[in-house]
Amino acid sequence: MKGKAHPELQALLLLPHETLYVGIDIGKATHVAGFVSTTLLSRHQRFECCPALSFENSREGFRALVDRMSFYVPLTQVYVVMEVTGHYHRAVLQYLQELDLPVYVLHVQKRQKGLLKTDKRDALGLANHLYNQLEKGIQMDDPLQVVRRLAPPTPAAAQLRGMVYHRQELISESTQRRNKLTAIYDEMFPEFTRVFHDPNGPTALVFRERFPTPAAMATASLSALQEARGKTHMLSDAKLLELQRLATESVGTKDAARLRGLTFEQQQLIEEYHLIVEHLEKLESEMLQVIEHSREGQILISIPGIGPLQAAVLIAFIGNIANFERPAQLKSYCGWVPAISQSGTTLDQARLSPRGSRLLKPTIYLAVWKAIRMDCEWARLYERLVPIKCRYDEKRRTYVGRGRVIGRIAGQMLSVVYALLKKEQETLAHVPLGAPLPEPVLYDPEIHRQHRAGHYQAPSGEKPRQLLEFPHS
Repeated sequence: MKGKAHPELQALLLLPHETLYVGIDIGKATHVAGFVSTTLLSRHQRFECCPALSFENSREGFRALVDRMSFYVPLTQVYVVMEVTGHYHRAVLQYLQELDLPVYVLHVQKRQKGLLKTDKRDALGLANHLYNQLEKGIQMDDPLQVVRRLAPPTPAAAQLRGMVYHRQELISESTQRRNKLTAIYDEMFPEFTRVFHDPNGPTALVFRERFPTPAAMATASLSALQEARGKTHMLSDAKLLELQRLATESVGTKDAARLRGLTFEQQQLIEEYHLIVEHLEKLESEMLQVIEHSREGQILISIPGIGPLQAAVLIAFIGNIANFERPAQLKSYCGWVPAISQSGTTLDQARLSPRGSRLLKPTIYLAVWKAIRMDCEWARLYERLVPIKCRYDEKRRTYVGRGRVIGRIAGQMLSVVYALLKKEQETLAHVPLGAPLPEPVLYDPEIHRQHRAGHYQAPSGEKPRQLLEFPHS
């Protein structure tokens, strides 16, 4: 009778020593969890027929999920997988990680055409995918189908994640406002740029606010123009008079109705732009504070080419270096790995992979360009590799194809990032609870130089190494 009243009770009795794999299909208000194990697959024959649970995106719903998992096996025998879908998965992810449950994430999968598409089947498909890789050891030829365990982010990464995204949004919005302001003055006063090369610079915006139309600027007194100029030394009185002359002879629109509309729009855009710039400055100041007071930030900014803002992006997106088992995984995540196409003797090409984070890839690119303009090992490596790896163009009298050298240095820089952050993780893992933390191991240019020269040797003995191995040139 108990089996009829509780049809899953037998499954409970048959699962005391095996692992339960849980796939969660993420939704906005409701999630669906699918449960797969060796016994459940044997009982139901197909993974689509295994049990599932629909639960709300609330604490009560999360408790119902944990109760159901505990119904089958102890929580120490549970593995969970979910797709990374925007921000909807973060609440349940954090809840499960607080319970010390191993959570794996997977790139959003493309469903095959013709297959039944339901939330239950998607959840069970995820659970079966995790079961195949962890239980059966099946390897995926597509790296986007490989599950990876997600470690909780460090405190600095948790702080910076939202800030980095918001900073990117503010930069995009400020660019939009600048483009609109440029378009307005191209129509209203195109000669303005003969005096102000940047029509949206601080001084230029002051003039545009006080004298919104060419007529207002042409009829203004010299003292009013001097007052708007302020203390800047870039604008002489002669240039102010030239600006007035250009305003008098401007070919901009003369339509009164159109001018009124453009003036009103310009005033609002300038106010919005000032507000965005103010918020951006406050945000970057807060990000710099986080970097200065975090151990990861101190480590990253010690590497030539990586400034505080680049370090903030790296920390935010890496989250926790424990998420990466090898430097190659970090390079792939950042988008700095080659995509090789090779077949026989007719096809042999290598180019930069289009994959990777949209923010991390340009961040590393800018860090490399900054580094090769400094007096550091990266610059010396760049100067040595350009004549070797690049083709010399006789017509332009310069080397072309420098991107491959940039890619080479970017990969080595990420290897250094990985080595230093891994060293930091291992150091913190061996510090007893309550004991003072040692100083973080920073980038040492002398060690890097010795590695490139081939003279450095790691210390021998059982004592843990304090020096790090950097990638060879």
